[in-house]
Amino acid sequence: MLRTVNRVLLGLVGLILVAAGGAALAAGAGLSVPSWWPWHGTDDVLLSRARRERWHHYGWWWPVVIAALAVLILLALWWLLAQLRRARLAEVLVDSGDGEGALLRGRALETVLAGEAEALHGVARAQVSLHGRRTTPAARAALLLEPHAAPAETLALLTSQALAHARDSAGLAALPAEVRMRAVKHRPQRVS
Repeated sequence: MLRTVNRVLLGLVGLILVAAGGAALAAGAGLSVPSWWPWHGTDDVLLSRARRERWHHYGWWWPVVIAALAVLILLALWWLLAQLRRARLAEVLVDSGDGEGALLRGRALETVLAGEAEALHGVARAQVSLHGRRTTPAARAALLLEPHAAPAETLALLTSQALAHARDSAGLAALPAEVRMRAVKHRPQRVS
């Protein structure tokens, strides 16, 4: 979702900036612009004194301006915090059995899981990422299947082998996983 919000937000800001810049350039270059265009000539200013003080004497003006700016600041802070949040799990806490804990790098577990998944029959490529908390991680796997692979069998093998090995080796009670499968693009086989 964050990726979509980023793209939409950047697209809207870009469109607004391009439109404002184009309007200012067209008016500043002395090009003929439509009558509804906000700037009309090379000596025209972006905001005249009358436009700046137009709503100044109304009692509701400043509360509305402050509320709008506060909403913009809250949205900007939300966006900034969402950018700083890690999408992947950096480390997994492994119970070593002696009262202490050991930290396992998340990337190492992802690499091992992806390697075991790629070794399964019918899997052309696998990508795995961990998310959640370091005491209760969850996996997201994207598998690219060969044309002859059976998705149900591949999922059963992934669950019983790769995910079970990762869960047991990290000493986790459970390792929930979300698995997405796609097939390799291939030409249709001709039957004669």
